[in-house]
Amino acid sequence: MLRRGVATTAAVVLTGVLTPAAYAEGDGSGLCAGASMYVKVCAQDGRRASGASGSGEEEGTAGRSTSSADSSDAPKCTYEKLNPQPPAENLAMQEGKRQGGTGAVYRVVCPETGRIGVVWISEGTDPAVPAIDPEVLARQAVDKMKLAGPDVASPRAAGKYTVGVPVWMWVNQSATTYGPNTASATAGGVTVTATASVSKIVWRMGDGATVTCTGPGTAYQASDGMAKSPTCGHTYMRSSVSKADGKYTLTATSTWTVDWQVNGGGEAGQFTEIRQSQAQVAIGELQVVR
Repeated sequence: MLRRGVATTAAVVLTGVLTPAAYAEGDGSGLCAGASMYVKVCAQDGRRASGASGSGEEEGTAGRSTSSADSSDAPKCTYEKLNPQPPAENLAMQEGKRQGGTGAVYRVVCPETGRIGVVWISEGTDPAVPAIDPEVLARQAVDKMKLAGPDVASPRAAGKYTVGVPVWMWVNQSATTYGPNTASATAGGVTVTATASVSKIVWRMGDGATVTCTGPGTAYQASDGMAKSPTCGHTYMRSSVSKADGKYTLTATSTWTVDWQVNGGGEAGQFTEIRQSQAQVAIGELQVVR
């Protein structure tokens, strides 16, 4: 999973997307060495850790700790206090105003997950347990899309193909089988829009060969004769007569790339989904007519 953030710190922000437990590096003050523009606090992202209940204190922490960081799987993050703070219209600042009390906006960087964003953190307290993870909403949006495996147009199950003759592979394109497909999901006043498109199809031809195509393939025309497909094709060198039902089982696996973003700007990310379908293809020996 790749998460990418906006280039400006004045972006839309989800408060508490991560639940960090701070730990000290360097001089033990709880602050990391960093750019002069920021006060940097090292932390662990407890969002993916299990057993996130209760609290604990680790030696050398910077005064904030949650047991969710006890998991060695929790990716490390840094929280950098913005200096100067964003203007009042920044959504993170607005979130802080809604919460009341004092605090500041921090820039969040998680190298292991690729997450970059900004978040309001109340002074002297742990960041709030995330009520909403935008990636969870993005995956809910994907569920609405009903994404399916490739709709194989060729090779056709009813077709007859010949050893040594190029086979052209292509798929029918629709929103559910190839994309693009867009949907949104909302929770707690946060809306995330996701767009999914197939970035590649891996064809396992049934004869041991694998062909990777980065597009839908090119439809064969009678005028193409014996030419090879310019985009996605394969030439069988053995008959399928010895296979079950006299056909090779062809498996087409599509990788969907999903780009998502919190509506109005702010945090964004990317992940992939895998879908698969199968087809049968009969390959016969070349018949010589005398």
